[in-house]
Amino acid sequence: MIIVRARAGGAELTGTIYERGEEAPSFSGSPDEEAAYVWICDEFYEVDSGGSTQTVDGREIRIAFESPLPRGFDTKEQALEAAKEHVRTQFVRIGVASEAVEVETTKEEFRSADGH
Repeated sequence: MIIVRARAGGAELTGTIYERGEEAPSFSGSPDEEAAYVWICDEFYEVDSGGSTQTVDGREIRIAFESPLPRGFDTKEQALEAAKEHVRTQFVRIGVASEAVEVETTKEEFRSADGH
């Protein structure tokens, strides 16, 4: 699996790209098993009330989370490009400039639900 991590304004967001042969979480709306790469990450936006409190760039804001929307891709390059754009977009939604978002990717060993 490939971990895509974005940092900006003292906050962090992490998502996962599952590769062929790895068991991506399955729930309503998940891509079918034929997708070579599956991207899953939270989505959030700023709200006036409710939500969770987060400090970003020294200011306290309230954010609400949407259900993750998994997306399937044919190639690793497509998945990585979409993942990087996704995490940047989440920060833009809460007022952080896109160019201020640092994105890193790391390859991690996949472990199935039973730990293997």
